[in-house]
Amino acid sequence: MRRTSVILAALGFLYSGAVLAAHHSFASEYDANKKVTLEGVVKNIAWTNPHMRVYIDVTDANGKVTTWNMELTSPNTVQRQGWTRDSLRPGDRVIVEGYAGKIDETRAALARIAKVEAPDKPLFVQGGPQAAAQGYPQQ
Repeated sequence: MRRTSVILAALGFLYSGAVLAAHHSFASEYDANKKVTLEGVVKNIAWTNPHMRVYIDVTDANGKVTTWNMELTSPNTVQRQGWTRDSLRPGDRVIVEGYAGKIDETRAALARIAKVEAPDKPLFVQGGPQAAAQGYPQQ
């Protein structure tokens, strides 16, 4: 019995290390020196762990629509900032600021999002309410 407990504990320890190693760093996927500001229409909001995602359709000057994948923090953190599932809906026009992806040019880490009709009242600011109170940008 003792041997089984030791083996299970060892496997649990090894597994927890694999989970920690699986989480990525910001610098591995995003470029902190490459800021993007986009205006578009919300296509979808994914309330998933460990990171929420907001997909935004952005139309360029030639009329071509590109869907951007904007990564946020966890749903729990966003809700603590005051978001509800009704705060942002598909079809809402938004202005987003973020940091561009290093590999995927249509992916970014979201730093700030606001509806077009209320740009001075962001729904989300990287760093939370304290960062918003000190003024944006926060990095």
